[in-house]
Amino acid sequence: MPKFIPYDYNQSTMVVINYQDQLQPGTFEHTLHHLITNKLDLSIFHPRFKNDDGGRPAFDPAILLKIILFAYSKGITSSREIEWCCKTNIIFKALSCDSMPHYTTIANFVSSCPKEIAELFEQVLFTCHEQGLLGNELFAIDGCKMSSNASKEWSGTFKELEQKRDKLKRQIHYHLNEHQELDKNESRDDERRKRTEQTIETLNKAHEKIDQFLKQNSPRMGQGKRPKEVKSNITDNESAKMTTSKGTIQGYNGIATVDKKHQVIVDAQAFGEGQEHHVLEPVIEAIQDRYQRLGISDDIFQSETVVTADTGYANESNMKYLHEHGINGYIPDNQFRSRDPKFADQKTKYGKRHQGTKKKPTQKVIPASEFDFDPDENTCVCPAGELISFRGQRHDRQGNLKVFFEGRLSQCKNCDLKHQCMSNPSSADHRNGNGRQVSFLLKKERKANYTDWMKQRVDSPQGKQIYSHRMSVVEPVFANMGTNKRLNRFSLRSKQKVQDQWRLYCMVHNIEKLANYGEMAA
Repeated sequence: MPKFIPYDYNQSTMVVINYQDQLQPGTFEHTLHHLITNKLDLSIFHPRFKNDDGGRPAFDPAILLKIILFAYSKGITSSREIEWCCKTNIIFKALSCDSMPHYTTIANFVSSCPKEIAELFEQVLFTCHEQGLLGNELFAIDGCKMSSNASKEWSGTFKELEQKRDKLKRQIHYHLNEHQELDKNESRDDERRKRTEQTIETLNKAHEKIDQFLKQNSPRMGQGKRPKEVKSNITDNESAKMTTSKGTIQGYNGIATVDKKHQVIVDAQAFGEGQEHHVLEPVIEAIQDRYQRLGISDDIFQSETVVTADTGYANESNMKYLHEHGINGYIPDNQFRSRDPKFADQKTKYGKRHQGTKKKPTQKVIPASEFDFDPDENTCVCPAGELISFRGQRHDRQGNLKVFFEGRLSQCKNCDLKHQCMSNPSSADHRNGNGRQVSFLLKKERKANYTDWMKQRVDSPQGKQIYSHRMSVVEPVFANMGTNKRLNRFSLRSKQKVQDQWRLYCMVHNIEKLANYGEMAA
């Protein structure tokens, strides 16, 4: 038998560790430690503490910041898991000097310091500026939609929530009657009786939750020229239902503005709306104010700085805002590729997008061209010969003037062409449904608008060359945070707390840029 050195996993030993030696130069943790210790002004946290003359000593904000940001760089957002890492992981021990804060302390620090986190984000950004990481030549704006700590099952308009509350009330009455029958029959089925009591308790809690929300809140209205009610959420009413490539989620849209030179994030905000066109103005104004406060530029957008964003930000009001403020922006409409000859045979070469996915068959309906529209009299007659109602006129996102008509329920309900004319003919049978709706483009000569101005910019050779940089600037940032940092959802509730968490993640990204390209990389 060969001889081996004996070993025993149950043995105990003492190991001498120098915490400073664990933070090796060139690593993210070394840059994080050096930045927080020597560069950032953490006195902004001092007014939060009232223990100068007495009371228990508090954890230093520097310690909490180091372990939280390092945890985020590893995709760890759970405060309990961060506490466990401080007890077991040597890098966490080195950053915290083996202080091991409780998970409630960590959670409270992340969720209750909005002003301080916003100022820290600016300090890190200014450090990037000092070390030459900002080019200020091109900014790319885009959003990353992620789920939040709220269930989309608790979403709905006030009418839908009232219907859900009434349904719960009926279910409660049903189970109460069942429970009374068990008592009358003196049933010995204790397990069934227990299940019924538990079901009634669960339904009562859900009913009370919806009822309290309806009493304490008002309907949530969406953005736009004609605001209409959008779905509220009982768990987090500042979040919203959003459509993504992975389905419908309940969450927030994390907006990031990225500088082209080293992909440093210069602005980070979270919005509880899926639509992005209304966020362009507040984002640009936030960058303008930040650059003035930091002394980088008095008016950054009056220089040669270019702003790019995708088609989700394109509408007439945004184009007007860019034009009136002299901002060098390039935001294409959703038809810009169809006007480019280079993309004429793209579908032939590469196929259609999502061509492998099965789509639900759509019912073909009688097109609007079969309706008799008289622009002079402003009337419309449907294929069945009925005069349908005029519903007004308005401009679409491209600035085209359209007129809208809608059939009355009494007309569509009894119409023989209902199944050929309506995509959802059963809606005409409901009291609150709608009849057939059609719209027509008014072929009137219109003046050139701001959307036309932007089309000319984007379609020009210079515009195509500039806009081609947008995706390569901003998309790798989201890939870094989503794949490398494993940020796939927000773990907090309310817009302010989610925005703080988003800024902390963006701060981690910027610190990583300092580690790779700044002076602290050495």
